[in-house]
Amino acid sequence: MSSSNCRSLMGIMAFSAIMLGGCNSASEDVIEQGTTSKGAEAIAKAAIHAGMDLSMFVKDAFTEAPKIVDCETSNGTKTTCYQLLTSGAPAGRVPGPFCPRTISDGADVGGGWFNKDGSGDLVDITGEFILKLGDYYGDEKWLLYDAKTKKIRYTATKAACLGAARPDVEEQYKQNCIECELAYLDDDFSRTFLIPTTPIPAAKTGRVHTVGIALDGSELSGPAPVDVILGAYTIAAFDDCGGHINVHQGYHYHSTTGCTDASVKTDDGHAPLIGYAADGYGIYAMKNAEGKEVELLDECRGISDEIRGYHYHAASPSENMFIGCFHGETVRSADGPPGGPPGGPERPQADHDAAK
Repeated sequence: MSSSNCRSLMGIMAFSAIMLGGCNSASEDVIEQGTTSKGAEAIAKAAIHAGMDLSMFVKDAFTEAPKIVDCETSNGTKTTCYQLLTSGAPAGRVPGPFCPRTISDGADVGGGWFNKDGSGDLVDITGEFILKLGDYYGDEKWLLYDAKTKKIRYTATKAACLGAARPDVEEQYKQNCIECELAYLDDDFSRTFLIPTTPIPAAKTGRVHTVGIALDGSELSGPAPVDVILGAYTIAAFDDCGGHINVHQGYHYHSTTGCTDASVKTDDGHAPLIGYAADGYGIYAMKNAEGKEVELLDECRGISDEIRGYHYHAASPSENMFIGCFHGETVRSADGPPGGPPGGPERPQADHDAAK
């Protein structure tokens, strides 16, 4: 076993012990502290074959200790998967802010939005940005603020959040900056991710629905339907980390700005890990320690090296994507598409993210 795989295995076992400190499960597939259970052996095998390194996830990323379960990919391959349960909130931080409140507010009060050029960093949603949306998009119909009070219209209630964050936006919810709160989620809200313990290269690349999971336990989401959002004269505001909230996905990312990067520095200056794709391959930041982009990526934004094997590099924050396609096989959930939302398909009246 290579030294890097030994480190991964040791990290996984340590992580498992920590995770189970407050759990009491009879399942033999759950790793129990101080044991060499069936689950521990399976996780050790997965580590040797360059699967997910659970020790890279931040504390409290999962609501229950990860399990290894039998699963089947959309291609019909029978394998084992990590079953990861999350709360719909990013572990270790409180999301926001999203929408500024007045046209005089600065960048510290608001979040970010896609650059209209479709590349580069997110644009700061300041009061001035809201004020000049008509000029920014070349459409004088934009008016997300009250001309008398100078206050910005935003979705301040759950009803407004639900009304504005849907494909067929009612007139009363147009011309709004959209933000939702974690408090709007159901009390029993949870997310379940099933990701192959050992990545399986696919015969042909797969379409991306849900990209995967970030190291803080939040979903790495597929592309947002920007045309639909802007067509309703709304801005589905992100926080500075590139994520926002809806009641069906919880907090989820549409871009990466460095908030989910692994804190562990690599010996070779490689870009930091930000999460794992639904096919089990790692997703790393776009740029390495020297600020340079990786060249010769394939159509999925993937590449191989001797240390990490096959892995992805995320696109720029405003590119409205993380990866271009799946290199490996993904798991079809009981009621959703392969690589789709972990708990099933996005509901017809979810937020704008459902309008794909």
